[in-house]
Amino acid sequence: MLKVYGRRNSVNVQKVMWVIGELGLAHERLDVGGAFGQNDQDWYLALNPMGRVPVLGDDGYVLWESHTIIRYLARQYADGAWYPGDAKACGEVDKWMDWMQAFLLPATFAAFWGLIRTPEDERDMDAIRASSTESAKLFGILDAHLRGRDYMTGDQISIADVPVGALTYRWYGLDVEHPDYPALRAWYDCLAQRPAFQEHVMLPIT
Repeated sequence: MLKVYGRRNSVNVQKVMWVIGELGLAHERLDVGGAFGQNDQDWYLALNPMGRVPVLGDDGYVLWESHTIIRYLARQYADGAWYPGDAKACGEVDKWMDWMQAFLLPATFAAFWGLIRTPEDERDMDAIRASSTESAKLFGILDAHLRGRDYMTGDQISIADVPVGALTYRWYGLDVEHPDYPALRAWYDCLAQRPAFQEHVMLPIT
């Protein structure tokens, strides 16, 4: 049985749990990190020296970093359905996963942290407004990419949709500018109909 270490309100844990849910894999999740602590304890640092969540255990095999974990799950358990074997198709998936990590996540961070995890009287509103503006710009790039596509890389869902989809849920839940992006909205609404997305991603944003 798979074992996942990490709290439910971590977007990185949500990515992993969404894929596990889609694949119907038997698992156990343990609350670690945030209010639950333990990620600075020796036993956890032996699993992940960075002290971050999530960590995956699979019959003695230990893996950390959320994108690496979902790539592993897709390769190990999805028979190519979520992560293609062809190098060029694989490159399309990896490109958008890396784009989320390198561009979209940093752009949304200040708005998320300021509006959700910072007391109102301590918020840096200039940073929040800048984050809102940059996030809207990047989601505009995503909207343009999604025109004529059902999913990130074509007509079938892949793990490229997972990191971007999880962060899009958070963005729509923040009190920031949300331009009218029809292709983005159609793609997101399609994800929101999936039971595993509902169960593991569409949670209170905390």
